[in-house]
Amino acid sequence: MTNRIKPILVLSTLLTSTFSFALPEDRNQPVHVSADSASIDEKTGITLYQGDVVISQGSLQINADQVKLYRSNSGIDRLVATGRQKAAHFRQKPAQDQPWTDAWGQTMEYDVSKQSLTISGNGKVQQGKDRFSGERIVYNIKRSIVNAFGGKQGKGRIQMIIQPRQPVPASE
Repeated sequence: MTNRIKPILVLSTLLTSTFSFALPEDRNQPVHVSADSASIDEKTGITLYQGDVVISQGSLQINADQVKLYRSNSGIDRLVATGRQKAAHFRQKPAQDQPWTDAWGQTMEYDVSKQSLTISGNGKVQQGKDRFSGERIVYNIKRSIVNAFGGKQGKGRIQMIIQPRQPVPASE
């Protein structure tokens, strides 16, 4: 096997076992990565994708100008997506009966073990018709909990739009 093919096989194996934060059936879907360029450093465990990066697996999709993957012996530990021209975008359907979750920000860091997405730089999260925005947003994907924070030293405010819950119909 040539040295050029080996890193691609290693990376595709790691990606397939890592993106477990989407719908349960998404785990069995192939991971697709598209970018203008890729640089894989097997010694440091860092892979850098640049230029209109699109990563998808089932219902999960990440779009960014640049994505860095950090991996260890156990697989990918974290992913950092950065938007330069436009905000990085994360999209997933957490469950069949739940609405899509979309998130935007200049930088998005996904911690695989914590299943936590930290959005920095004009962060926005939309879950159905509910919207959250702030300088920094931490979204716990597994528990569907959003924490939003304003800017440094009290500058900037968070904004939230939360729709009223629909009443549960009385049973007859």
